[in-house]
Amino acid sequence: MAEVYKSACPLNCWDSCGLLVTVENNKVIKVEGDPSHPITKGKICGRGRMLEARTNSPERILSPLKKVNGKFEQISWDQALDEISLKLKEIKDQYGSTAVLHSHDYANNGVLKNLDQRFFNGYGGVTEIYGSLCWGAGIEAQKWDFGDAYGHEPEDVLNSKNIIIWGRNVARTNMHFYEKLLEAKKNGARIYVIDPLYNATAKIADEYISVKPGMDGLLAVGIIKEILRLGLSDRGFIEKYTFGFQDLESLIDSISLERISEMTEVSIESIQLLAKVFTDKPTSTFMGLGLQRYKNGGNTIRLIDALVAVSGNIGIPGGGANYANLQVGQSFDVANLTNSEKKTSHRKFSIMKQAEEVLAAIDPEIKMIIVTCGNPLTQVPDSSVVEKAFSSVETLVVIDQFMTDTAALADYVLPSATSFEEEDIYYSSMYHHYVNYGRKLVQAPGEAKSDLWIWTQLAQRLGFGDDFKFSREQLLEMSLQSLAEKGKTLDDLKEQNTLELPVKRVPWQDYQFKTASGKYEFTSTVKGEEGKLKLAVPEESVWNNPQLAERFPFNLLSIHPLRSNHSQNYHLFSKAPEVKIEAAENIAAEKQLKNGDMVRVWNGRGEVKGYLSILPKAHPNTINIDEGIWKKFGGSVNNLTSSGESDNGLGSILYDCLVNIEKVN
Repeated sequence: MAEVYKSACPLNCWDSCGLLVTVENNKVIKVEGDPSHPITKGKICGRGRMLEARTNSPERILSPLKKVNGKFEQISWDQALDEISLKLKEIKDQYGSTAVLHSHDYANNGVLKNLDQRFFNGYGGVTEIYGSLCWGAGIEAQKWDFGDAYGHEPEDVLNSKNIIIWGRNVARTNMHFYEKLLEAKKNGARIYVIDPLYNATAKIADEYISVKPGMDGLLAVGIIKEILRLGLSDRGFIEKYTFGFQDLESLIDSISLERISEMTEVSIESIQLLAKVFTDKPTSTFMGLGLQRYKNGGNTIRLIDALVAVSGNIGIPGGGANYANLQVGQSFDVANLTNSEKKTSHRKFSIMKQAEEVLAAIDPEIKMIIVTCGNPLTQVPDSSVVEKAFSSVETLVVIDQFMTDTAALADYVLPSATSFEEEDIYYSSMYHHYVNYGRKLVQAPGEAKSDLWIWTQLAQRLGFGDDFKFSREQLLEMSLQSLAEKGKTLDDLKEQNTLELPVKRVPWQDYQFKTASGKYEFTSTVKGEEGKLKLAVPEESVWNNPQLAERFPFNLLSIHPLRSNHSQNYHLFSKAPEVKIEAAENIAAEKQLKNGDMVRVWNGRGEVKGYLSILPKAHPNTINIDEGIWKKFGGSVNNLTSSGESDNGLGSILYDCLVNIEKVN
């Protein structure tokens, strides 16, 4: 008999939805939204519904695999674990533990996914990844400005008179915020979308402002310049609660509005309009992640933050520079899970440049890579170098549910459980401040095992099994220790399925910032000259590299796909996916291309071929290829992207990418 259980979506996504999962005979039959969830209220996207297909897919890896003479053979768990642990022991004894690289990303956001760190710290410490392909530059930027990256709770947007959606297609990536925008608009709020692409969110806007990719920070400078000219800045806030405003004024004075309009390709009239909108308070600003994926990405977010500050929209209901909400994740005691004090050695590689660093590593060289929660051959930029690096090591181990591009390259593939086959708790630091409980609903098929089981078995073989002598419930309670002290326990979460976390609904309302000065910092007091705002533009641009721009005149974006969480779902589509290359109308006209043409997009790093789709109202000279497509379906857009790092070193520059395009047979 079928039963329906409350559960939670594990995907690393803005919305972190509550689910209702129907189970019959140890099989997930259906995945729907939970109407009782306080934020998601029963509505979920296609990616969430596809968790059923993911759990039941006949393509799942059901036993450990070992590559022998170039082909995978099924082996027992004992053989796989014995051989991997023996290699780990030999590497540590001969070269030191940092000869192992742990390549980790955030495919799912379960709290217990942090147990991989517990294992590697118990092992003695390995070479770890730092930074973020996704949002790292913006997080670091807001830490320079505010001391941390905090956002307003979802309902607060209903207090906004004006709402700025800047580089964020919430209709595709944040559907419950999209619904909240519709409600706000119905209540009289005006919506303004700033984006190079005319997307589904732009369609509901009162005004759509098209901006040249990577020039968002300079646009913010223009708006500030006009605010100051009109005498509309919030002088009280600036004088009492900020540091470094004179540096910002000097920057603003160094460029004309006409020059800003020319470089951003935004009209002076639109800049003047936005100056009045920002100062017609309360105005809330919601930034996407794409606009900080440039060499100048951190500076871009800081300039938009500065605009929000100058206009007096910080610390007020209906305002905010909303990018992330790290106070959500700060509610959990992840340090209790990771045992960082156990490691005796340590080395870090940038997540963006991990391939180059593997190839260049000495003292020690990288002898083994273990991949968890990621598919770097598809998701890490400059894919050809990633494949070369991951092929160069003696042993590559991948823990996954499917034969991804990365798993196909591995020496060992260990089959892991899906979210419905293990217990965990889930949250997102991007939108709302609720934690969701996901109970174990079905047994994993074949010999697939939970991450916890895999780490426990390896730890036992390597002599630190006591670090894992805890039940899953005990480990979850460790992560909730601080919340339990505030009266929010694991039992409460299990009973209610969703708990509200104790966060500030309107951050910075007391104007007590977490910076060194205690003020909002236009110039970071701890970064010296580096902490000053700049008129920075993308690395691959006509201003920084005119020769490159002449050969490759088009800006490439690589946005989040509609139906897949990064690379996770493409193999589950009922119809095999194809690479779709979307181009602005002026490109199609210049190159004499039409919808459906097979085209080639290329630059000095690689090429991608696919079918053309002309983008109406896209900013001129802009191309988009959705990220995440596997090699067997045409290949990742990351064949084209750069592995460079953002200005503050913690973000990718995936969108800082110039290309050319031509028709092919």
